Order: sequence, then structure tokens, then C-alpha cells
Amino acid sequence: MRHVLTLAATLLAAAAPAAVWAQKAPAAAPNDDPSYRKEFVYGINFNTKGGLIGGVSVRSSHVLNEKWSRYWSIEGVEVKHPKERRLVSNNGGSFVRDKANFLYVLRPTIGVQRVIFRKAPEAGVQVNALFGAGPSIGLQMPYYIYYDYTPVDPNGQALGPDDIRAEAYDPRLHGNLGRVLDRAPLFSGINEVKPLLGAHIRAALSFEYGRYRDAVAGIETGFLLEAYGKRPIILSTLPSADIDDNSINNRFYPSVYLTIYLGSRS
Repeated sequence: MRHVLTLAATLLAAAAPAAVWAQKAPAAAPNDDPSYRKEFVYGINFNTKGGLIGGVSVRSSHVLNEKWSRYWSIEGVEVKHPKERRLVSNNGGSFVRDKANFLYVLRPTIGVQRVIFRKAPEAGVQVNALFGAGPSIGLQMPYYIYYDYTPVDPNGQALGPDDIRAEAYDPRLHGNLGRVLDRAPLFSGINEVKPLLGAHIRAALSFEYGRYRDAVAGIETGFLLEAYGKRPIILSTLPSADIDDNSINNRFYPSVYLTIYLGSRS
């Protein structure tokens, strides 16, 4: 019995420092690693250089650690000139005065994303900061209209059959706005598309509202600066001493944008 008591006392003495250390040791920090490694989202873009809907985008992200991800994305938008003016023609159609070309842009982007505030697993909002850059591939397509070439007498009466032609709009040739009837179908000038090369950078914040681990929804809002090596000609005008196509069109296109997106995680 004496030997048993002695052995028990020895074991208690050895365990006491470990117990004291366990009481003083800090609790392990919770694991902040995300429960997913990949994210894929797609969305609708609104921007200050586009129309009612600027375009569409997709983005794929790969998680590096609890704070950082890398991503690639591609965005397709239409860029409009800030001085475009839509007019109503005499027969009820509509067209944009002095518009020479549509400008459609594809923007492949490579960038990084950092988590600023991580939401709870099934509630709250996650805030991310994004930065990216890449080429801008512009597609300049002529803007076609219907123009009335029907000859008329001084009283405005037609002297022959209707002669209405679909042509690329040029204010030098189509100076009589009363004879512009309507814009032609959207892709009338698709066989005359000219490519333009440029580059862009962007910085943004995203706010994610995904409630479940494998689904995500949110908005991304930010600033984008785009520049082209050759000046896109969106509007055209009659030549004069102080105004030409280069003076009314820009090489640099800064814009503020907002993208609403949905997607999944795995």
C-alpha cells in the first residue's frame, strides 16, 4: 500500500506543472481559413460610359490563403461618347446625331483580391478589395442609318419611287437631318469592324451576401481607367477650323462601374 501511495504522489507531482501550464496557455485561435478554394461568378455591369446596361462579366478566383486570392475575369461592354444625342426623325424613328461608330470592348483582367472583413459562415456581409489590370480589345463597328434619297419638287412632293438606303452615317454625306429616317439594324456594319488595342486598370470593393458555403451573391463597385493607342472615333462632325474628329473623341476613358453578380464556390 505504501508503494502505491508513493507512486501516486510521484505521478501527481509530475502532472502538476503540466496542469498549471495548460491553465495558463492561451486558447487556440479559431481557424480563419475559408471553407472553399475556388469561386466563379457572373454578372451584369452598369457604368458611366455605357447605356442602361453596360455589359456582362465573368470572374474566376482561386484562394491562396485566409486573406488573399488571385483571379481572372473577362468583361464585355459598350462604350458610348458622353455627348451622344438621340433624335426622333420625321417618321417616328430615332437615331444618334453625328454617331460614326459603335465601340464594343472586351476586357480580360488578371488581379488579386484581399479580404477586408470576413463574414460569419452563414450570415453577414464579406468585404473584399480588388485590384486588376489587362488589355482592352476594342471593336469599332460603323453606325448605319436609313437615309431617304427620293427626289422631291420645291413643294416637297416625291418625283419618283422611294429611294431609301442603309448607309454608314457620315455627317458630310447625310447633312440633311430631315432625310434621316431611322437607324439601321444593329449589326448592319459587322463586316466592317476594325480592332483597336488598349489597356486598363481597375480598383474596386465587393460586398458578398452568400448565405450558404457553396453559393455567393453580391455587388462590386469601383473605378476603371482605360486608354487606347489609336483614338476611337465614336462621333464624327463636319470639318471646320477648330473642330475635327480627333478633337471630339478621346483616347482615355475613365469610368465608375457597378456589377451585380451571382456564383458558386467549391
